[in-house]
Amino acid sequence: MERTQPFRIAPAIRMTGLPAQFFAALVGKANAQAAKGRDIINLGQGNPDRPTPPHIVEALQEAAPNPLYHKYPPFSGFPFLKQAVAQRYKEDYGVDLDPEKEVAILFGGKTGLIEISQCLLNPGDVCLVPDPGYPDYWSGVALAGSTMEYMPLLESNGFLPDYGAVPASVADKAKLMFINYPNNPTGATAGSDFYASTVEFAAKHGIVVASDFAYGAIGFDGKAPVSFLQTPGAKEVGVEFYTLSKTYNMAGWRVGFALGNPEVVSLINLIQDHYYCSLFGGIQAAAASALTGPQQCVTELAATYESRRDALFAAMDEIGWESRKPSGSFFCWLPVPKGFTSASFADRVLEQADVVLAPGIGFGTHGEGYVRLGLLASEERLAEAVRRIGRLGLFG
Repeated sequence: MERTQPFRIAPAIRMTGLPAQFFAALVGKANAQAAKGRDIINLGQGNPDRPTPPHIVEALQEAAPNPLYHKYPPFSGFPFLKQAVAQRYKEDYGVDLDPEKEVAILFGGKTGLIEISQCLLNPGDVCLVPDPGYPDYWSGVALAGSTMEYMPLLESNGFLPDYGAVPASVADKAKLMFINYPNNPTGATAGSDFYASTVEFAAKHGIVVASDFAYGAIGFDGKAPVSFLQTPGAKEVGVEFYTLSKTYNMAGWRVGFALGNPEVVSLINLIQDHYYCSLFGGIQAAAASALTGPQQCVTELAATYESRRDALFAAMDEIGWESRKPSGSFFCWLPVPKGFTSASFADRVLEQADVVLAPGIGFGTHGEGYVRLGLLASEERLAEAVRRIGRLGLFG
């Protein structure tokens, strides 16, 4: 058959409306510099640098030969993994979860954060998102064809949203809201009073809360992060997303959970029935071992990040770079020097100091004026990164 015109692929509208992958561009810039043979200190991404604890790896090695796990797993996952995360929440937060009705197993927390928008939002519906915030919240809303309204996270308010500043006309239209503490990118944490006001605001306006608790195990200065689900009424208005990626250095294993409201959990299980057939059983067995086994590795990991934070800020003091210390997560949210945007400062630091930082503008309009730094290198490398930046003479 003779063609008069070239064959063309026309993507669906939902594909053309997706936000640009911010971190892909960041990685590209870093790789280009590294390809020149330069010693790059990459502090711009959120990829844990420590290995998975040995006892969890050994649990996978023991489980992998089991023929039971070579078959299709149950669509919603093995009951023992749901029971394991329910046990962990009971021990850590005093929260009771029904493993069958209030737990969904996810292919990593990111998957659930995108799926919930597809489960709850129709084209034209409104979702409240933090600004600055994790960019993949935007991806789920875009795939649902819905609209975002931004909640500014200001340093003057401890990087917490001010619900009183959300216009009633917007709040009444909103069907979903994302919150995230310990926070990416700011490193802020939230207390029980904030979560109580969140439940009250959500119940008043009929908004489902999606609490992103990815960094829930990483709190500093003797203060353990608070779970949204510890708040009376929380399960009536929302769910919490939990992941093993940061708690146990299992980012590549892709194990996460949606926990809480049984109707939302049921919807997430339903959409996943159409996408997946759950995780490899051996990984589920190892994940259960992580959750129910010794937790000293978690305590030690949080202490490592706190020590790194303190080493970083000691080096920053020496060059006159002033900032608020994070109270959780493994991120630091640092102001850029006068005369720079977040992007121009990050570019200067990469090109002249061989250090990768994430420009704040990549996390939203209110991220301008900041860069995000990950505590994902040794204390020595973090101090070296600051010394390199200090030699540029931009502070003091």
